[in-house]
Amino acid sequence: MTDNNSAGGKCPVMHGSNTQEKADVAGWWPENLNLDILHQHDSKTNPLGEDFDYREEVKKLDHEALEKDMHDLMTNSQEWWPADWGHYGGLMIRLAWHAAGTYRLADGRGGAGTGNQRFAPLNSWPDNGNLDKARRLLWPLKKKYGNKVSWADLFILAGNVAYESFGLKTFGFSYGREDIWHPEKDIYWGAEKEWLAPSDSRYEDVDKPDTMENPLAAVQMGLIYVNPEGVNGQPNPQKTAEQVRVTFARMAMNDEETAALTAGGHTVGKAHGNGDADALGAEPEGADVETQGFGWMNPNLDGKATNAVTSGIEGAWTANPTKFDMGYFDLLFGYEWQLTKSPAGANQWEPIDIKEEHMPVDPTDSSVRRKPMMTDADMAMKVDPKYRAICEKFMADPDYFRDCFARAWFKLTHRDMGPKSRYIGPGVPDEDLIWQDPVPQGETNYIEEVVKEKIAGAGLSLNELVCTAWDSARTFRGSDMRGGANGARIRLAPQKDWEGNESDRLDKVLKVYEQISADTGASIADVIVLGGNLGIEMAAKAAGHEVHVPFLKGRGDATDEMTDAESFEPLEPLADGFRNWQKKDYVVKPEEMLLDRTQLMGLTAPEMTVLLGGMRVLGTNHGGTKHGVFTDRVGQLTNDFFVNLTDMSNRWEPTGKNSYNIVDRNSGNTKFTATRVDLVFGSNSILRAYAEVYAQDDNEEKFVKDFVAAWTKVMNADRFDAK
Repeated sequence: MTDNNSAGGKCPVMHGSNTQEKADVAGWWPENLNLDILHQHDSKTNPLGEDFDYREEVKKLDHEALEKDMHDLMTNSQEWWPADWGHYGGLMIRLAWHAAGTYRLADGRGGAGTGNQRFAPLNSWPDNGNLDKARRLLWPLKKKYGNKVSWADLFILAGNVAYESFGLKTFGFSYGREDIWHPEKDIYWGAEKEWLAPSDSRYEDVDKPDTMENPLAAVQMGLIYVNPEGVNGQPNPQKTAEQVRVTFARMAMNDEETAALTAGGHTVGKAHGNGDADALGAEPEGADVETQGFGWMNPNLDGKATNAVTSGIEGAWTANPTKFDMGYFDLLFGYEWQLTKSPAGANQWEPIDIKEEHMPVDPTDSSVRRKPMMTDADMAMKVDPKYRAICEKFMADPDYFRDCFARAWFKLTHRDMGPKSRYIGPGVPDEDLIWQDPVPQGETNYIEEVVKEKIAGAGLSLNELVCTAWDSARTFRGSDMRGGANGARIRLAPQKDWEGNESDRLDKVLKVYEQISADTGASIADVIVLGGNLGIEMAAKAAGHEVHVPFLKGRGDATDEMTDAESFEPLEPLADGFRNWQKKDYVVKPEEMLLDRTQLMGLTAPEMTVLLGGMRVLGTNHGGTKHGVFTDRVGQLTNDFFVNLTDMSNRWEPTGKNSYNIVDRNSGNTKFTATRVDLVFGSNSILRAYAEVYAQDDNEEKFVKDFVAAWTKVMNADRFDAK
């Protein structure tokens, strides 16, 4: 017998060191600013290499062959996971829906654009039960077509093809979603520590759905939308309707789109709850190695097809679950319904005195008919007056319903892809849709230097030039590719009235720019960016550096008719650490809000550092405040912010909740004032390391060069038309 305490018997790896929560920096000091989200998709995690360009690779795909193979897959039932009624369409629609349905409008995060459903926590959410089987069914197609098609595109294509196989003419499809290679760390899914914890913790008042915590949209941890059994699992269709309305609105859907998606989604397929839910094994992320990535293993009745347990709710919604028809409305509004329990114990509704011909056949035995069912969310469509009126309109005009659903499905599955210029493939629809934030192509046949000369002669200050360009571009969100300087929507509602944009200054500058645009042919959007670039060049020259800030022509000017003003409201910055401003005090710290804004803009930690330090010395703080302006050469692009931040002849004294004095150690005189956003670059060990680089005597030129590069990245972040 081996002595485990002997040298020869010792395990060569520290027990739990690679699998358990470790006492790392975040564990020891949880209040520290964690910069990991800025570098979460490092190229070292990508097995395809830095030179791989998916958006170019997918253009080489034989789209017709792939889509034919996808159609064939739908009815090629596999013994290891048999298809209901011999058709995988319902499963694949749910796969696509749950990939896309995590999108939320508040911060643009979630959605189907990255294939993140392959990873924790999404791969193990209770609401995603058995979608591990759907992904594995798609593996032969991924294996065959390889790098020319991403998992992210496959998920959505599977749902589209499923609907077409069921008889729906879909609105369109775009390729172009690029896979990530590890879980996303920047998405806050909620603070709960257990699956399906009561939703009360997400609301100030659970009876008032609009009090749900931002930016969350789903009502409970581990759900995509609402609890299908009712609020906190308690059936009440009207209360559920109110939660449905807010939840779908937070996912960018109006009432008509919500009703269309609910009806169209439940027109096909079935829910699974014919068994003991407590008998299921661990979710994929918690299962042991022999499961090979499968979760929710079911030891009872082989756990497949008719005997599967997923949501716990059991049954189909219509008499023909493999046909896209009006059957959902026929049953929901054609019968009265009563509350009952599924075999798994879930709350659901069943029709009273249903005719046999209106009962769907069993998924595996066509000689047996089963009762259809409705969830509490389905009953909400009948009970809520607004949803009912929409459903009645659909019933009176089936073609209108099909069109509304096809458009809503397209929006659901493409909402996070950004503008149409990012779409790829033969299925891209010609129509421009307002939620795609359309921008007309801008003019390029003008002389850049002529425009800059006119801006220089217009009497605008450096602050006005730089702040207007920054405020226009800072709205960009890499999460859903919205916002940015293209379109010059800063001159339209609602952006022109945002507090952070200082409307008096903005109005003054835009009047000048509109005239320059008219005189030169350059779009207002291009003039705005050129003005900012000119300001940077002037500030660099004043500091002794001749630089040319790169510029890309061709931005267009959007109109009010091209702008969904309501959907732009969530893009309003509530804080901008780069301009040392926040609208009010928040629960989260100012430096955390800076980090969130930085991540959405697609910047790295060094880029955040150099941009903030440069903006401070340019004097671009909101309202002209002096906090963080660590220089006596305001308006010159110097590294003074970093020099004075790291100067040990200074000490730092708090003067309020978010205000500090920088005091000369010898004289006791206050030299500068600061906020937390300023001082975190000296207190956080990682940020201080970056700050020290830019404070070095030999790095002033590097500072200017890096600032210009980061500035240009922000100005061009939304130029998908030129990428």
